Formats: sequence, structure tokens, C-alpha cells
Amino acid sequence: MSQKINVTDVVLRDGHQSLIATRMRTEDMLPICGKLDSIGFYSLEAWGGATFDACVRFLKEDPWERLSTLKEALPNTPLQMLLRGQNLLGYRHYADDVVEAFVYKAAANGIDIFRVFDALNDLRNLETAMRAVKDAGKHAQGTICYTVSPVHTLELYVDQAKSLIDMGADSIAIKDMAGLLTPYATFDLVKALIEAVDVPIHLHAHSTAGLAAQCHLKAVEAGCRHIDTCISAFAGGTSHPATESFVAAMKDSEFDTGLDLEALKEIGDYFHEVRKKYAGYESEFTREDVSVQINQVPGGMMSNLASQLKEQNALGKIREVFDEIPKVRADLGYPPLVTPTSQIVGTQAVMNVLGGERYKTITNEVKRYLQGGYGHAPAAVDQALLRQAIGNAQVEEGRPADRLSPEMTRLKEKIGALAKSDEDVLTYAMFPDLGEKFLQEREAGTLKPEPIPSAATTSANRPVTEGVPTEFVIDVHGESYEVQITGVGSNDGGKRRVYLTLDGMPEEVVFDAKDQFVGGEKAGRARATEPGHVTTSMPGNIVDVLVGEGDEIKEGQAVLITEAMKMETEIQARISGIVKAIHVVKGDRVTPGEVLLEIG
Repeated sequence: MSQKINVTDVVLRDGHQSLIATRMRTEDMLPICGKLDSIGFYSLEAWGGATFDACVRFLKEDPWERLSTLKEALPNTPLQMLLRGQNLLGYRHYADDVVEAFVYKAAANGIDIFRVFDALNDLRNLETAMRAVKDAGKHAQGTICYTVSPVHTLELYVDQAKSLIDMGADSIAIKDMAGLLTPYATFDLVKALIEAVDVPIHLHAHSTAGLAAQCHLKAVEAGCRHIDTCISAFAGGTSHPATESFVAAMKDSEFDTGLDLEALKEIGDYFHEVRKKYAGYESEFTREDVSVQINQVPGGMMSNLASQLKEQNALGKIREVFDEIPKVRADLGYPPLVTPTSQIVGTQAVMNVLGGERYKTITNEVKRYLQGGYGHAPAAVDQALLRQAIGNAQVEEGRPADRLSPEMTRLKEKIGALAKSDEDVLTYAMFPDLGEKFLQEREAGTLKPEPIPSAATTSANRPVTEGVPTEFVIDVHGESYEVQITGVGSNDGGKRRVYLTLDGMPEEVVFDAKDQFVGGEKAGRARATEPGHVTTSMPGNIVDVLVGEGDEIKEGQAVLITEAMKMETEIQARISGIVKAIHVVKGDRVTPGEVLLEIG
């Protein structure tokens, strides 16, 4: 058996996802593609994961165009993507026909290797995607999400690998998204897998705990011949060990990669300059920290969670959130923390901390998870939480996608002429509201990426913040005024809007480009003071209004759906009665304490 180590570099996807919240633009990738293509990597991970979402949501780039452009610029190197099985690149399960269409189009636009995983390691959720990859004539890499819990044993992982081979997997990847592997656990796992299956084993390990480079060495000693690394400029911390360092470590040994260290250094120098451009997205919470062995927060989740809490003026509570994450994870039956379960667990942990009470608000995704909407939980879930979340509803035991009717025809009809291709329909499928808005702006020629924040200050050009208000008291001539800053708008036409409450009354204040006060006006919603006043505990957007004026409703009935941190939450009535007034419509921005709906 060949001893040469094959290297997959992840700088075009997981490197910047882990360190700068997936914000690298295609324009900063293309100039270096020629040199990347000449190195001789086994593959380049360039698509999938959170890149699709970030392209549409923040960068206003067509993700399909990014893929085809990169393929053209990298003709000699296989392109690899991370695919979430039945979740694809969205946050729910899709019908089989959508999964098949997505895989076919991804292959047609340039993906050669599909790393397919399921957040729960529920292998039923991989069947359709794996079959579609094989039908497209591409490499199907079955993936095991590594985590640590009372139920995740060496025997379980070996059994899962064998099942993936039965599905037609061309290789097996160990995906250590949180940096939980230790060197000797890596040796034992790799050795067990190599003895159990007759396909190549790949190791994808994050440096979060500072152990990944040692894990690489022990994996090589155990027989692993495929290692993921990242160009040094986007390596380390919650990303991956540096490609250059790994190549140097293997040089002149029986495991020599054969890669040119000087050529790699040139690429590293280029990306060092690129990273400076995105300094405003850097976070202290993406550094190496062995506490990940306790809280198990993966790299991409940590950088995005820090970014989200920063925008919510709640970054000071991130340690409390990290402490809450393993508790929520245990309550939910120890799911591995990888998209979408990392978002499900992370958002619920944020709500538990910022709401001041555990499970005071339960997201729709947690409810869906507990009802079996994502598949089998790895272990038993907390029964009290289960009943609180879903009441007497039945937990579904079958494959979640078996309950979904074909979707592609309906999706094509709904998006209509805005979709110029099947790729556009699939963009809409991943994120209906966001995707439709993207396609509308593209049609109108108004696509505009979010401004890149500077490292020194990020407030002037940030979107409206989401989170717990910043509170303080102002004394003026002996009078005290309670002030809460609830949101900061973007810099629009030289003016910036600040949303606040003054002694409980919502206000909107406008500042000019020099932060000079321009004026203000009362916001349209009063302060919630009565049990029949429906409000929200988290700033966000109204996704749907579920009732109308005059409707009779019962205590606990869902009346509104809001979205914050990319997760939806139902707002429920605290009393029974008649809907007297509704003060919001779909798309409205809302902040805590406002009366959104009145029940009498």
C-alpha cells in the first residue's frame, strides 16, 4: 500500500467559515486559483457547508456561479463539497426529488467529491444523497460525525462505517468538527476503521483544542493516507492545522506528501493579505481553547455564534452560552454539534441564557427535532422537555423524508419567472424567503453585499442588531430616565437610525454621518404591560402572523412566528380571549417589550 499522504486543502471553504464567519468573497479566491491548481492537492474543498447561505444572505453572490467559476479556474484539481445529506445546504429535510436535483446540479457545475454526512449520524438520512452521487458518476464519501458521549463508542463508529460501505461509499471520512479527537483516540479509531473496511479513510480535524496536528500524526501512524489541512493564513484556532506545517512534518519521511513547500508559502502569503481585509469579522473566540473538550462547540459554530452575539450586544454572555450548550445537548440526547444540530442547540442555549429562564421559549427547530423531524436522537431525550415542547403529539419513528411529497414541481411554480434555471429553483428551495429576495434583487439589478466592517469599529455599517438591549440610566436636572438601546440600523443615505426605549416607550432616533443627532420620533408600538399584550423576548423579524382580529384563541396557542439567528420561534398567547388588535405584519422588525398583538 502506498505510504504517500494525500492532502485536501480547505481554505476556500472551512478555513474562512471557521475564522471569519464564511465571509470570503469569490473575488478574493480567483487571483490565487492558478497557483492552488498547480500544487497537486488530492482535492480542494470549495463549496457546501455555510458557503451557500453566506453567498445568498450576506455576500449577494450566486453560489452556483461561484462553483462554476471556481471549477473553470481550477481545472486540474478535484473540487469537493460538504453536503448535509437530506438537509442539503439548508436547515430542514427536503424531499428526495430535491436532493436528487441538487446533487445532479452540483455535479454538473463542478463538484467531483461529495462528503455526505448527517448531523445525527442517522444513516437513513444519507441514503438518497449517496445514491444520487453514485448515479451522477461522482465520488461518494460517507462521513461519520465524531463526538463524545455515553453512547458514541468505537463499536458504533465501526458499524456506521460498514453501513456506509453498503450504501456504496467510495471512502470514509472522520469529521471532527469540534476538535474533540485526542491523539490516541484518533489512532484507535483510524486503526479500527482500516481493519473493518476496504476503502480509504480521510481525517478532517479542527484545531480548536490545539490537538489536531498531533491527531494527524497518530492517524498517519495508524494507516490514514488522506488528511485535511488549511493554508496557514486561515489555519489554527477553530480552523485546521496548517498545510505548510503538515507538509514540512512529512517531508523526507516514508509519508512525504510530495508537495512543494515554497509554492505553498506563496499561497499562504497571498491569503495573509486577504485576511486583513476581513479583520472586522475576527473574534477572540476562534482561538485555540482546550475548553472545547467540555463545551464541544465546533469551529464554524463558535465563530458564527460570537458574530451573532456581537451583533446582539450580548457578547459578554458568550461564556454563559458555552456553559449552557452541553446541558442543552444532553437534554436533546447528545446530538453531534454540526449543522444543523449545532444551530439548533446553540440557538436554544442562547435563548435559555438571554431569556433568563431555561426553555421559557423553545424554538420551532427544537420542537421539530424532538418530534423526530430530523431523525433518531442518538440517546434518550429529556422527557419533561419533550412533553413541554410537543405536548401529546406523537414522536415520528420513520425516515423523516418519507413523509415529504415531491417538491420540485411546486417550487418551480411558486418561484415562477424569477427562476432562470433549475439552479435558481434550488436556491429558492434552500431558503424560500431569502432566496426569493435574492432573485428579485438580481432581477432588479440591486444586489448589494453587506459592507465589510472595519477592525476598529463595526457599528456604523452593521445591519440592525438582534439581542438583549443595552441598558443605562441618564440623570438630567435631577430626573432619571431609563434607556434601552434595542437596535442599530445600517448607514443609509448618510443617516443612521438607532432604536431605543425611553422610560418604556419605543423611540426611533436618527444620526447623520458624523453621528450628530438629526431627529427622532415615537415608534409605532406601545410597551407591553398586560397579560394580553403579546411581545417577544428576542429581537428579530416577523415570519408569519397566525391569527386575525376577532379570532378566539386559547392560552398557549401560537399567534406569531419570529426569526432570530436564522431560527424560527413561535410566540404563544399567555391568556385565552379574543384578538383585539394586531400591530405587526410579515417582515416587520420587532424588539423585546413591544406590544405586537393584543388579546382581551
